[in-house]
Amino acid sequence: MGLNEAPLLFNFEVESSENFTYIPMSVRFNLDRFGLRITLAQWQLLPLEDRKLLARFPVDEDAQIEPNFDHALFEMLRTHANVEPEWFTPEESPVWRRTDSVPEGVARQAELAGLVTPSVGRWAELEPFKRYVLAKLSRKPEANHDFVPAMKEFDAAG
Repeated sequence: MGLNEAPLLFNFEVESSENFTYIPMSVRFNLDRFGLRITLAQWQLLPLEDRKLLARFPVDEDAQIEPNFDHALFEMLRTHANVEPEWFTPEESPVWRRTDSVPEGVARQAELAGLVTPSVGRWAELEPFKRYVLAKLSRKPEANHDFVPAMKEFDAAG
């Protein structure tokens, strides 16, 4: 599987990413998938075209489908920031992969926003990447400004 034709951004991200000033969810997904961590400052040291290129990598759970994300990121960071990303061990069973229950954080964010928590059936119907996004936006106890727009864009409530 090759790169997407254009950077993968959800509608709610177009404004909030501020033209790739902030790390898009597709890049966050691949960072988590490969067990890599970069700072926002490191991200912002990369040229805009490199940031857009990283956002074109596929968002699939199979790390073997597109193994070049990590290589591209390393090369870009070495070239433009003279640093390397940190390594960590990815979660074996992240909550977004489960389809038999809605993650506690997603339910809490929905409650904070006055939205109906997705039913287990609706949660299971969401594409894995959308479940990842909602879980990622729900990891902190305070309300996330992108959670409501993401829920609406994914038609995830109920």
